[in-house]
Amino acid sequence: MTEARFDLCLAAVLKHEGGYVDHPSDPGGATNLGITHKTLARWRKVSPWWDLPKSEVQRLTRTEAARIYRALYWTPCRAGHLPAGLDLAVFDFAVNSGPDRAIRQLQATLNVMVDGQVGPLTLDAARRADTGATINALCDRRLGFLRGLSTFSVFGRGWSSRVAQVRAAALAATPHSQASKKGESLMDILSGYKTYIAAGLMLLAGLAQILGIDLPSLDGGTAGNLVLEALAIIFLRRGLKGDIAKA
Repeated sequence: MTEARFDLCLAAVLKHEGGYVDHPSDPGGATNLGITHKTLARWRKVSPWWDLPKSEVQRLTRTEAARIYRALYWTPCRAGHLPAGLDLAVFDFAVNSGPDRAIRQLQATLNVMVDGQVGPLTLDAARRADTGATINALCDRRLGFLRGLSTFSVFGRGWSSRVAQVRAAALAATPHSQASKKGESLMDILSGYKTYIAAGLMLLAGLAQILGIDLPSLDGGTAGNLVLEALAIIFLRRGLKGDIAKA
């Protein structure tokens, strides 16, 4: 489950991290798949970091980027031990602003000791808290931090959009949200079957009358009409479903 969550969260993060860029206003400098020049040099143990050619940043593969994300961001945040949804909110925060800041903001949100280390107390508080409320509070703190940066005028619109999308994806992944979706799906299925059940009963009633079986509760409906109405309902519903599927 942890492995699956990492893959899902990494895919969500990479939606916001494009290919190779080297924006002059970006303090991270040359970046590819969200991995900065300095981070890649540190990962490859190149010192000083500027000795690593920018061409190496350009050639960074998704496979190596995934290993970096796991080792430097996912694992330090212990995201694999956090509730689904909160793992994404913390992970993306860490990628965007550093694991230490993401962890400290999470701890402040959970009202536990802020020491930048995700230990048993932080994990227990995260599991006991309302996950949706924690995600919202953490995303609000993240936005507050970003708005205070001097480069917000340049990157603020994109950052705000990213936080909004991460918030939505994180909330959708919470156990409560997933349970609600399953409940809605079940109700949709049952609602669909009601139509077929009613049509089936009408069809049986019509056939029963044709066979001479008297059903007083269905007086007023001839055998032929009941059969035709039942078939009309079934085929009409199938036609509507087909039209909806094509839309």
